[in-house]
Amino acid sequence: MTTTGPRVAIAHEWLVSYAGSERVVRELLGTFDAARLLTTMYRPAALPLEFAAAEPSLLQHLPGAVDHHEWMLPLMPLSWRLRPEVRDVDAVVSSSHACSNAVRVAPGIPRLSYCHTPMRYAWDFPSERTRFPRPVRPAAQAMMAGFRRWDRTTSEHVTRFVANSAAVAARIRTHYGRSAEVIHPPVDTEFFTRAPEVVLEPGEFVYVGRLVSYKRADLAVAAFADGPHRLTVVGEGHLRAELEAGAGPNVRFVGKVGDEALRDLYRRSTAMVFPADEDFGISMAEAQACGTPVVSVRRGGAVDIVDDGRTGVLARPDDLADLRAAIDRAARTDWDRAAIRAHAERFAASRFRQRMRDAVLDMIAAPVPS
Repeated sequence: MTTTGPRVAIAHEWLVSYAGSERVVRELLGTFDAARLLTTMYRPAALPLEFAAAEPSLLQHLPGAVDHHEWMLPLMPLSWRLRPEVRDVDAVVSSSHACSNAVRVAPGIPRLSYCHTPMRYAWDFPSERTRFPRPVRPAAQAMMAGFRRWDRTTSEHVTRFVANSAAVAARIRTHYGRSAEVIHPPVDTEFFTRAPEVVLEPGEFVYVGRLVSYKRADLAVAAFADGPHRLTVVGEGHLRAELEAGAGPNVRFVGKVGDEALRDLYRRSTAMVFPADEDFGISMAEAQACGTPVVSVRRGGAVDIVDDGRTGVLARPDDLADLRAAIDRAARTDWDRAAIRAHAERFAASRFRQRMRDAVLDMIAAPVPS
């Protein structure tokens, strides 16, 4: 098979579901012809065909590892180090939010880290603690201190960092002492589009995200308690039962939905509500691509996505009263939905591909530090 452009290997943490970071990998595979795809664990049935040639690590063969991949975290650095060095490529791109920067690379080959965030388990344990059963949290927190040291050392082998948002670029500077170019993740702006003929449903809001602690679905649900507006919650997670039990009659939970149903919810909603300090927040950009404003917080990726007052409303983080006020403001505003759509077009997948290709080619052309 004849290929054009640079020969690239892509390293991604694990491939057991198809969510935001996996969508980034899919675009990377489309950017670089015949790229190798390296990972720790792999669930083919959950992934598009583009991932069929993924090369998992030894962890793939441990009983239960794929079903409980996060419990394999202590073994992931070792699993990357036990792999043969990556050779016969022009560059390595790691899609990183945990350990994939540890991929072994032959001398002289530059490596770019597309960083979704420095490892949250290590650098922001309080937001992740509910993922661990209460009895093991003290041990897990102690282990993460070691992970921070390891992660900082591993970052020194990266030639160039690219961050998915300005907030993540700031974390890279704080935790790794490195600068990072910002290239926003790709959004399928050809699928997520406006439909001017769709009739809006006043007072209908939507939340889209995993039901885990740091995504702050709890705050979104609480903001609608005893209020005049209605909320549809899209997503699954270990907090669903608890959230459903405490929700009022104006909040409904629909679990995961297909892309077409999701697009329809975006289009019909007054606004999307997403009060999380998110790394980027692809669902917010998808909503805006449908012409739908976003109510979020003045922190994290929302600052890159939401132009306060023009494409949505930003509230103070962790402030329930201010979030309720922002929801009311969104309900009262006559939004220019064509302008919101135009604002979202800067997140188009074609733009992501071009910028990532340029970044890799520029890195290859530069001398590799000895």
